Amino acid sequence: MTIAILFALLFGAILLGMPIAFALGFSSVTTILLFSNDSLGSIAITLFEAVSGHYTLLAIPFFILSSAFLSTGGVARRLINFATDCVGHIKGGLAMASVMACMLFAAVSGSSPATVAAIGSITIAGMVRQGYPQSYAAGAIANAGTLGILIPPSIVMLVYSAATEVSAAKMFMAGLVPGLMMGGILMVAIYVSARVMKLPAQPFPGVVALLRSGGKALAGLLLIILVLGSIYGGVASPTEAAAIAALYAWLVAVIGYRDIGPLKNDPWKRPHEGLGAAMVRSLWQIPTAIAGSFANREVRGVVLDGAKVSMMLLFIIANAMLFAHVLTTERIPHTIAETIVSWGLPAWGFLIVMNLLLLAAGNFMEPSAILLIMAPILFPIATQLGIDPIHLGIIMVVNMEIGMLTPPVGLNLFVTAGITGRSIGWVIKACLPWLCLLLGFLMLITYVPAISLWLPNLLS
Repeated sequence: MTIAILFALLFGAILLGMPIAFALGFSSVTTILLFSNDSLGSIAITLFEAVSGHYTLLAIPFFILSSAFLSTGGVARRLINFATDCVGHIKGGLAMASVMACMLFAAVSGSSPATVAAIGSITIAGMVRQGYPQSYAAGAIANAGTLGILIPPSIVMLVYSAATEVSAAKMFMAGLVPGLMMGGILMVAIYVSARVMKLPAQPFPGVVALLRSGGKALAGLLLIILVLGSIYGGVASPTEAAAIAALYAWLVAVIGYRDIGPLKNDPWKRPHEGLGAAMVRSLWQIPTAIAGSFANREVRGVVLDGAKVSMMLLFIIANAMLFAHVLTTERIPHTIAETIVSWGLPAWGFLIVMNLLLLAAGNFMEPSAILLIMAPILFPIATQLGIDPIHLGIIMVVNMEIGMLTPPVGLNLFVTAGITGRSIGWVIKACLPWLCLLLGFLMLITYVPAISLWLPNLLS
């Protein structure tokens, strides 16, 4: 009875248009007050521990701040130019470069909507100018943007780690190979379709131009090495690496690229200025720039935007953890686990049921909330059936990728619609052919665990 009331309140509130965070909190508090033996104090304790008792979740605001600085600071544009110089001369090369740029930006942002916004706002219009159909460009970017939560560092992986106590570092290791594989699949599909549709290719800019664009993008590329290298090498935890990433992104945006802050549009070397004089002047400016950035309107705006996104996500997480607390208190995960195990389903059959359940939930809920609700239910069943917790996490993350592209709550759909100025229906239609690739990739990840587990096992 309690199960039915809890989920009826949740889905009823969602159908009435209540934001997901409030729906989770409302259904949880109502169930505790009216239909549960749990104490009222558990609400305050759970909400407090949700945002202060999980060290792993501390990485989320840092990664969001890092992504905000990199999105505003022009790193995305430099990564796109580098990717275009690398593969733009191949048939469909501009679309392939867009996917490659999404993969690179995903490795420094950890967010799928941020990846679509940063890369799509530049590349979709560029592809249309080069003769690509707008629907083709929008569909490719919306799908490639989902790599933001699969290629580490990933905010969704951090949430899964907090919900299941699985190592976040191992999750980051497990996501690298599937992320690169999915990006490769998209690029192969673009190449094949480009040959069929006779899409244009750009001339090869030359090795010198490639090296020049690579040099300009080097600061962004170094962040990938800094974050993933420190985690994979055991030098830093994901939370420590996130803090380093936020500091590095601030320095790159304000002092390195100088796209925001007090040194905006002031180049390292001015015309007719000697190299030595330029270095002395630039080094002299660094302390002033660091001190002045705290009072700079643009820098404060970036920090404020990052804080808003962090508070929104952490509020969702806190309410989702309260919902998970009610589930655990009422022994709902244990009851469901015992019921499913009693059916005698093999591991492969359970994975089919789980994928269908997660795909359905992805239509209506935000990925972090889904993981915090479903992981405590599915985790004990999976472990009883011998499914590796890391493999289970990657399957759930890929399901969340697909949820980013399914209405009515697919975040990537709304971002792409905002970039193109088209309706949500038009964007959904543009994404459908690419969505089939993601569904096929989900089956591959589900039933070939070596793809996810090879790197963690190797580095362990």
